[in-house]
Amino acid sequence: MLVLRALGLRALSALAALLVGLPAAAAADKAALFGIELAEPGTIGPRPLKPQDAKRLALASEALRREVVARGLDPVDLGPQAAAIRRDAPLYKCEGCAETIAKAAGAALVVYGYVQRSAPQVLNLTITITEAESGKVLRGGQVVIQGDTDDTWLHGVRSLVKNRLFAEPLPNRS
Repeated sequence: MLVLRALGLRALSALAALLVGLPAAAAADKAALFGIELAEPGTIGPRPLKPQDAKRLALASEALRREVVARGLDPVDLGPQAAAIRRDAPLYKCEGCAETIAKAAGAALVVYGYVQRSAPQVLNLTITITEAESGKVLRGGQVVIQGDTDDTWLHGVRSLVKNRLFAEPLPNRS
């Protein structure tokens, strides 16, 4: 117990990072947490969101934020980057713009994701964590959401965070 007090908060963050598989520096650094976006294959240009999709994207984004913060990452304020985020959206296919925005906001890590509708009741949720400086993917995963409800979207986010983003690496798979 005395040893833990002597380590200090920063060292404990580094230790926690080692336990969850992220680089030690990452846990002590800030993260840019972008909202989850909707990917609609076959559409050209932005399309207004259906109200239920907008609601579920907001719920899923907030759930992702809570889950990531609960695991020790410290979110940066992306408010000053709002114009760049709007300009470069969708971030999941802008090839490095999320990392550029994150660096401008003072973040070391980037967390972003998207939902793609495969069928009316089948969706794919993908979330990625990258290094802002290099763009290197640190963790990522995908989960199939069966059922287009608030609960299934939230379950998908929690499952992906727990089992892929912050799970220990699988032997011979990482």
